[in-house]
Amino acid sequence: MSRVEEFEQLRPLLFSIAYRILGTVSEAEDAVQETWLRYELSPTRPASAKAFFSAVITRVSIDVLRSARRRREEYVGPWFPEPLLTDPYQDPEHSAELADSLSMAALLLLERLSPLERAVFVLREVFGFGFPDIASAVGRSEAACRQLAVRARRHMDAGRPRFEADRREREELAGRFFDALREGNVDGLRELLAADVQLIADSGGKAPQFARGFFGADHVSRVLAALLPPFARIGGVVEPHQVNGQPGAIFRDRDGKVVNTWTLDILDGQILAIRTVLNPDKLGHVGPVADAWAVLRETQLARRDAVDRKGNGTVADDMSA
Repeated sequence: MSRVEEFEQLRPLLFSIAYRILGTVSEAEDAVQETWLRYELSPTRPASAKAFFSAVITRVSIDVLRSARRRREEYVGPWFPEPLLTDPYQDPEHSAELADSLSMAALLLLERLSPLERAVFVLREVFGFGFPDIASAVGRSEAACRQLAVRARRHMDAGRPRFEADRREREELAGRFFDALREGNVDGLRELLAADVQLIADSGGKAPQFARGFFGADHVSRVLAALLPPFARIGGVVEPHQVNGQPGAIFRDRDGKVVNTWTLDILDGQILAIRTVLNPDKLGHVGPVADAWAVLRETQLARRDAVDRKGNGTVADDMSA
């Protein structure tokens, strides 16, 4: 097997490790490329390609994460991971861990950990690496890595919900949710939302935050019911799609360009949170990106025209705030 073939065989694993440590598709892809360059420059071939590549991608990702921390602290508004439509790495022995660690909620919990804790947790709890390989990857002793793993697991367990819906239940509820959304059915939406549901957006200051932060089932259901009809009238499409392994959707304009993505956090038969990524810098890997400001202006005009025709009623104008 050539060096290129050896690397390409492990590329999906390397990307999946880097994405979970970094939370961004673009930086994970850069980390994978940097790993290849270091391997290409290595005068010898390692005894275990998997151990070598995993160690390099982990070290590169830790360095990138440390430098990214300050940028995230200065980020405008909420910061969410870049949406991932498909995880390129599959492993039946760790399928549950892989799926759980990919969700937006889990990735946001990982943000609370230090770079070392995050790397150790990902390698150990998600991918099942042994502590000797983890110690080699992060440059710490096995005993230190075990302590890091315990601390990381404690933080993660404290932030996770105690009960999780299975995939079939999530998909069924998401289907009902998007049906009610298309119909603008306020009551239908309200019954699917948790009382303290959150609708939150990540725009990074580069797109209109029409969902900057709405809270509570009554408020969120009215905002959602006001959202889709005018969006549909200007040719917008809501495409249900798995996002980060969870039920979600891709919003597209009339030309099929990506406006934003949604992910739904579902627990105990209710939607706890709707997270939307609007920052165009985070959407390029999903497809050509729409001009969200132009889409918003068209949507507002369509909404006002509809209200004028009816002559009464109100809509969620604060969606553009």
